[in-house]
Amino acid sequence: MDLNKENMKRIAYLITFAVLLYLGVMHIDLVFMCLGQIAGMVFPFILGGAIAFVLNLPMSFLEKHLFDRWKAKGKKWAEKLARPISLLLAILFVMAIILIVVLVVAPELGTTFISVAKRIEANIPIMQAWLEETFHKDSPIVEWANTIDFQPQKMLDSVIDVLKNGVDNILSSTISVTMGIVNTAMNVGIGFIFSCYILLQKEKLTIQMKKAMYAILPKKAVAYCLHVCSLANDIFAHFIAGQCIEAVILGSMFFVSMTIFRFPYALLVGVLISFTALIPVFGGFIGCWVGFFLILMVSPVQAVMFLGLFLILQQIEGNLIYPHVVGNSVGLPSIWVLVAVTLGGSLMGIVGMLIFIPLVSVLYTLFREWAYKRLRQKRIQV
Repeated sequence: MDLNKENMKRIAYLITFAVLLYLGVMHIDLVFMCLGQIAGMVFPFILGGAIAFVLNLPMSFLEKHLFDRWKAKGKKWAEKLARPISLLLAILFVMAIILIVVLVVAPELGTTFISVAKRIEANIPIMQAWLEETFHKDSPIVEWANTIDFQPQKMLDSVIDVLKNGVDNILSSTISVTMGIVNTAMNVGIGFIFSCYILLQKEKLTIQMKKAMYAILPKKAVAYCLHVCSLANDIFAHFIAGQCIEAVILGSMFFVSMTIFRFPYALLVGVLISFTALIPVFGGFIGCWVGFFLILMVSPVQAVMFLGLFLILQQIEGNLIYPHVVGNSVGLPSIWVLVAVTLGGSLMGIVGMLIFIPLVSVLYTLFREWAYKRLRQKRIQV
């Protein structure tokens, strides 16, 4: 090897990397501790980026449909106020959705649980009498049924006592709990403010990032990174928007159809299915079984009819609505959707189910591009 200046520099880099790798392996605990501290420091900014990504969808929609025509006419006020007003409206829109859901679901849930508890309490003696008539009095089933003591008020009192004890324990360590609450509030606040700065100056930040990348990395690497970022942005944005619209449509279908056929808990089941439908593949079935249990407490016949209604609406949604709303832009075959949901759920729970489908879709698209490029280079047609 020719030991010129360039090669000597590469050798120095390799030696430095090898030494750092050795020190990192020998002090792996210290490395993980430092990584944890770094993650804690950058978490507000990661959270802010996630908030900005979500808010960018309604903000861009509002800015395009409310102010583009005024911008085209050369109105200076539209160019100055379009972004702040659109951001404010997007924030108010998201907050309004959260408040509506809380104000609608919370009272309905409370009323539902109280009603279900009263029905269970009233039906337990009937069940015990039926078991005594059906089986012998000394039967283990009858003995077990007679031991059932379902008293909602006692259960509520027990829950309140547990909460009181928990509050007492929390108050005994007020400083640590207060610091935790303050840190969480600060992280959320910093993340929200950071997201607003990102959205208000996203074009300027994009240009600055491109300049920094071109200054540090080769042109080909920058072009490929920008391609990956653009692909990921399109897939994630379309997936999130499509899932939200599809969930609202499915919940509305359940609410309207259940109201027409006079099913109980139409509003509550519609809202629950709207939320659970955000979870791909399995979400709708979760909402279905919750609704089935609630209706079963009122009418077993209507509960069975609800399962039939669910199967019909699920087929309509899966075959007609979902392909048109979400479309094929995610570009992920069904088998890989199932794999992504399973892996995401096992690693990160419900959040993982939501994230892993577009993430796996990005990886799948990049791998497909690379594979097709290699096939063209080898002049192979399959």
